[in-house]
Amino acid sequence: MTTDKKTSKKKEEKAEKQEKLALKIEELEGQIETLNDKYLRVNAEFDNFRKRTLREKMELTKTAGEHILSNILPVIDNFERAIEAMSSSKDTEAIKEGINLIYSNFQEFLKRNGVTEITVINEPFDTDTSEAITKIPAPKEEQRGLVIDCTEKGYKLNDKVIRYAKVVVGE
Repeated sequence: MTTDKKTSKKKEEKAEKQEKLALKIEELEGQIETLNDKYLRVNAEFDNFRKRTLREKMELTKTAGEHILSNILPVIDNFERAIEAMSSSKDTEAIKEGINLIYSNFQEFLKRNGVTEITVINEPFDTDTSEAITKIPAPKEEQRGLVIDCTEKGYKLNDKVIRYAKVVVGE
């Protein structure tokens, strides 16, 4: 082989390699474009999802109390009837009975909505459910460290304390 043929063959091989590289580059650029497009779409979908859930949360917080408030309206109606009856009635026993019925109606309403009373009297003092407002000498030795009196009841909403009981602890 002559040098011209060798040079020509090297040029052909070089041109062939460059052509393969150009095809490979074109293929990789296509993959990059496809992946970039997929990335942008997923990013846009996530952004839409985030905005939608934020909007739904805001709507939920606006109307979350609607159910509870609509269920409490009959209790308010009963209170209004009781107030009206108190102004015209002289029978105190009937008024007491009416108020007790409203109270039990309201207690039932709280139970239906997951609110329970925290029992603390004669129980060991628990900082997770109670707040000690004072300590007094225990009337009996076995009452030391126990709750002697409750000045304000505590309540839980589905196992979460929503108001701590204010208690007096025996010392």
